[in-house]
This record gives sequence, structure tokens and C-alpha cells, in this order.
Amino acid sequence: MLSTFVHTIYQVFLPISLPVIGGALIKRFKKIETKPLSTLSLYLLSPALIFETLMHADISSGDVTQTVLFTVLNMLLLWGLAAGLGKMLSLPAAERSGLTLVALFTNCVNYGLPLVLLAFGQAGMDKASVYVILQIIIVNTIGVYFAARSHFSMRQAALSIFKLPSVYAAVLAVILRSGGITLPEGLEQGVSMVSGAYSSVALFILGAQMVSVNVGGGAKAIYTATSQKAFYAGMSLRLILSPLASLLLLFILGVEGTLFNVILILSSMPAAVNAVILAEQFDAAPKIVTRCILWTTLASFILLPLMIGWLS
Repeated sequence: MLSTFVHTIYQVFLPISLPVIGGALIKRFKKIETKPLSTLSLYLLSPALIFETLMHADISSGDVTQTVLFTVLNMLLLWGLAAGLGKMLSLPAAERSGLTLVALFTNCVNYGLPLVLLAFGQAGMDKASVYVILQIIIVNTIGVYFAARSHFSMRQAALSIFKLPSVYAAVLAVILRSGGITLPEGLEQGVSMVSGAYSSVALFILGAQMVSVNVGGGAKAIYTATSQKAFYAGMSLRLILSPLASLLLLFILGVEGTLFNVILILSSMPAAVNAVILAEQFDAAPKIVTRCILWTTLASFILLPLMIGWLS
């Protein structure tokens, strides 16, 4: 087990750590703004990656069906766990909404896709592409609605789909693939060059964002009993309950092989940075969400290698 853990660290997490550390150092000493890079990733690199992967992915209709079922059921299960835990701990409404954001929003794009590619190769990336695009659509619509029902109508949730560039890339890839249409060689090479830049830029952004996370608010932080309960509940949800819930669902749905491995890893990723953006927008305990993002990300560098080693 120890040798497998060390091997996974060396083969998977060492390559990932280099752009993450680079992003953190440049953010720390050069004060670089990540917003332009995030825009580049969101509107160009990520859609190119999704498009290229779906055009050539070796996936079956059964894989797609199982992925859709898992994504929907897992979101409902995590939402129920977050709501139940918040009620059991008698958390205020804001903390319960923050707990929902931590439970539902995982860093399966910036962190998860490069990790899957290194851990499971192109076969893993093919399976991951379907899960990621579904996660983007469902969590950013229904998930946001669950977390902030007092600020967000179901109509607004549905309309927000059309603001996600990767959705258009996925639809275009499905249409072209269904029609047996291939891109001209020069255009396909251009798309491949753009998508090839995704992993490094995404991990660089992740490192820079981790430095930007302000846990203490500038002064020495004072945590109330309520905030501490909410923080530990969020950590437990993301690091323990979420992987266990995913494991249970995957067994129930009969998912096997590479698809099992990929979905389990992606659904066990740490909380995503965009969760704190929504927490600030909807007043859903942003300081607690921020702490959960930082500490679940740091913990993932130990827990995920153990999971990958176990799956191997």
C-alpha cells in the first residue's frame, strides 16, 4: 500500500504540483490577476478540450446513461445530506446554504480533468468528459437553485445553461459526431493545440487561487461555535460522506471498470473555488465556504493518492 501511494504521488501528483506551485509563487510575489486566465480557460481552453474529447471519445450509450443517472442521483443525495446535517446541527439558513455549496460544487474541471488524464490516461479522459459536462450543467443550474432558492428562480437556473461555453462545444461535438462529420486536418490540429494548453493553465489558476483564499479576513480570525460546526460539517461532507455516497451509488448502478474509477475520483474532488463566489453573491456563509475550499484542497493531496492507489 505504501509503495502504491508513493508511486501515485510520483507519477500523478508530482507533475500536477509543478504548475500549481508555479501559480502560487507567481501570485504571491508578482500579484498576478487570475481573472483573465480564468476567462481564457472558461471561454476557449475548456470548450476546446470538451469538444476534442467528445469528438474522439470511446464511450458507449451505456456509459452515458450510467453517468447521467449517477450525476443526478448523487446531486440529490448530497443535497439531502447537506440539508439533513444542517438541520441536525441547528445551523442558520446562511450556513446551511454554504454547506450545500460545499457539498455540490467540486473542482472536477481545473483539478479533476488533469488528474484523471495522468492517473487513467486518455481512456479515463474520455469517460470524464461526459461526467464533467453533465456536472457543469446540472450543478450550475439545479445545484445553484437548491443552494440559493431565495435568490434564484428555476427559470433563471434554466437560462444560465446558455451562459456556459462548454455546453455549446459539447452540443456541437455531438452533432458533428452523430452526422459522421470530421473537421479538416488543419482545423483539428488547431483545436488540439488549444485543448492541449488546458491542463497547465487550469492547474496554474488553481495554485494562484489557493493563495488568494483569505481565511482569516486580514486579522486574526475569531470563529464562533456555529461557524466551527458548519466548517467541520462541510469538511466531513466533502472528504468523507461524498466519497462514501458515490461509492454506494456506483455499486447500486452497477458501474464498473474505468468509468467506476473516474466517476469516484471526480465526485470526491475538493470543493471548487467558484463555490465561494456564489456564497458571496447569495450571502451563504462565504468565510466558512472559503475555509472548506482551502482545507479540502490541501487534504486532497493525501486522500486522492490513497484512493487512486486503492483503485489501482
